[in-house]
Amino acid sequence: MTIGVFDSGKGGEIVAKRLRRFFPKTEFVVVNDHQHLPYGDKTPAEITRLTDRAIQPLIQRRDIKIIIIACNTATAVAIAYLRAKYPERSFIGFEPAIKPAASGTRAKKIIVLATPATLQSAKYLALKKRFAKNVTVIEPDCSTWAAKIENGEFREEDLLPVLDLARREQVDKIVLGCTHYLDIENDLRRKLPPTIAVIEPIAAIARRLDDIMRGMC
Repeated sequence: MTIGVFDSGKGGEIVAKRLRRFFPKTEFVVVNDHQHLPYGDKTPAEITRLTDRAIQPLIQRRDIKIIIIACNTATAVAIAYLRAKYPERSFIGFEPAIKPAASGTRAKKIIVLATPATLQSAKYLALKKRFAKNVTVIEPDCSTWAAKIENGEFREEDLLPVLDLARREQVDKIVLGCTHYLDIENDLRRKLPPTIAVIEPIAAIARRLDDIMRGMC
């Protein structure tokens, strides 16, 4: 089976590489929209239009029945539109792992690292309202991160405000809410104390993909 993967930039390749560990016999075809990166500072209408246009190479392939929207921003803003427009495709979206972070925190404080568009989206706000009612959710400014990571300009010192914030607020969970941030996951883990867990979504996406693929067999 061939699976399509879309992200605004290099996050799609990172996701496909990690998913290949779970599905070594599956072909992953990745498309991106590097030209219009970052998505996180655009309006919902712009994000929906750009996402729809960028995934057309995947839509045009009849052998691709499942498309992973590996962009948290595009998922939050556009996935409902895509599902309605292309009902013959199964779309899997990425969203910040609020539920496992909120249910697993003992400190009752978590940090969510995400783009402004994701944090302002109705989908994200609904997740937070549903699963984090009794948890303090801290959302630091990461608005420049995706572009810096994409262009190879992200430096370890860019992490310092988040590291200081995590220690000061005594959080015990940090959620990676943008697939670009997977590129700096190891740096983040290395600099955090072991009491702070970094939560990323790949295993959950792999389980969802496996369920859909089994349903198609």
